[in-house]
Amino acid sequence: QQQQQQQQQQQQQQQQQQQKQQKQEEDAATADTPGRRTLPGTLFARTGGDTNTYASSTAFSQQDAYTVIVLGASGDLARKKLFPALAKILHAGLIPPHTTIVGFARSEFSDEEFRASALVKVMSAKLPPDFVELFKNKVHYVKGDYGSDADFAELHKVVSQLEQQHVQSAPGAQHANRVFYLSVPPSVFVTAAVHIKRNAISNSGWNRLIVEKPFGRDLESSNNIQQQLVWLYGEDQLFRIDHYLGKEMVRNLLVLRFANSIYEPIWNKENIKCVVITFKEDIGTEGRGGYFDNYGIIRDVMQNHLLQVLALVAMEPPVSLAAEDIRNEKVKVLRCVRPASFGTTIVGQYEGYRKEKDVPPESVTPTFAVAVLCVQNQRWSGVPFFLKCGKGLNERKAEIRVQFRPSETFLFEHTLPNELVVRIQPNEAVYQKMMTKLPGLAGELVQTELDLTYHSRFNQPQLPDAYEHLIRDVMRGDHSLFVRGDELAAAWAIFTPLLHQLEEEHVEPTQYAWGTRGPHEADDLLQRHGFSYTSKEYLWPNGKAAEYTVM
Repeated sequence: QQQQQQQQQQQQQQQQQQQKQQKQEEDAATADTPGRRTLPGTLFARTGGDTNTYASSTAFSQQDAYTVIVLGASGDLARKKLFPALAKILHAGLIPPHTTIVGFARSEFSDEEFRASALVKVMSAKLPPDFVELFKNKVHYVKGDYGSDADFAELHKVVSQLEQQHVQSAPGAQHANRVFYLSVPPSVFVTAAVHIKRNAISNSGWNRLIVEKPFGRDLESSNNIQQQLVWLYGEDQLFRIDHYLGKEMVRNLLVLRFANSIYEPIWNKENIKCVVITFKEDIGTEGRGGYFDNYGIIRDVMQNHLLQVLALVAMEPPVSLAAEDIRNEKVKVLRCVRPASFGTTIVGQYEGYRKEKDVPPESVTPTFAVAVLCVQNQRWSGVPFFLKCGKGLNERKAEIRVQFRPSETFLFEHTLPNELVVRIQPNEAVYQKMMTKLPGLAGELVQTELDLTYHSRFNQPQLPDAYEHLIRDVMRGDHSLFVRGDELAAAWAIFTPLLHQLEEEHVEPTQYAWGTRGPHEADDLLQRHGFSYTSKEYLWPNGKAAEYTVM
């Protein structure tokens, strides 16, 4: 019996040793840096140590060639956002240092002329001069038409030559990977995608296609575009980009909700009175009158940016942080949203809009809208979600405001509801509004806040731009922050009936003065559906307006 017991103990010790060794091997295989264990295919990777912080995982080969091809490379988006984002993530070492960038557009440029024109924002960024010169040499240009087989064949030839140069300098290279960024009008999405597929894809590595909004004008047109794109590439190769999902505070929503035990138990209809998601701009169309008038504020902002934020606020906990698990939950909650109705929507237009360049004098395109949406599920039934967006308003701001139900205490009079506010831009912050006693002998109650303002708390002078996050995620193959096809269809199903009614009935938007909060009818709508405006005396220390005017 003693011999049997000894043998069993030895076997148990051997098994424990094998398990320990296996775990060490797994940790070593998935770690980007010492102390970090990545979760492949997920949005976050846990970092060891006391800080319990999170960082994105990486999976790049130093031998493979990587090329980012920007279609519409001479446009504003490429010049102002895409090239600066590529420069910054290259400088930070977040994508392979041998990544090459190729611009493709209709304009006539040499490589040097294109660099001088397209990289103005890069050259003015706070990057070391020697790196800027290095980055400029990574950027090349091909002139071409989006419907020309010959021009895309020439693009393929140029990219292949650049890839071959890398192969010669990196023995053992096996794959040439390509990202195609379609920074082009929606009318040429499919045309460009067809010619890329026919003439310009890599045959020895992966190919990924980034598509910018707008994804159609309604459910039918969006479905037509998506069916053709998916037939050409497949869902795993498509990255439908909504840059709002790359903003730091939007990326933080999952952490805020599911990594803090104080919020999830109260994140429901029993405790939350309403949710307000706001996007405000103090500018007009900025020379884009023709484009904007064709789409309007609902298609340009509400149907995509604000609805994506709503999905992250209202979704159920995902099974894991894997991309498909997150997107599954977003689709589920969007399918629970009742379609927006004309009776619970206010549309407005700022005075002077019809005099802007390329805007028809009789235009009824809204520059302002507020809609009341209802999520019909067990968690949110009866809680109104207010989506509000507009141009020509009194300030520039985007935020999420979760207003809790009032305290049922009879001990104190004149208490105000608690609110959790996530300030997306500018002055990124999370703050919790609460009641407290004013210091002194009077015993007066006042409203104040628990404040996490990013620039005060974190020693980071500038947060990464949304496009820096998203382009890097495409390079990594992470779909977490990109819109899936069925998710897009669910979003369009919410707003298509309303958009058709506004256009078919030629609804005249309410006029509002430039630089104001928008039509007063919008405030009335929110109050009728349960939103409570708080104290006029309250002032958020990092804000510039009294709390009752922050909407």
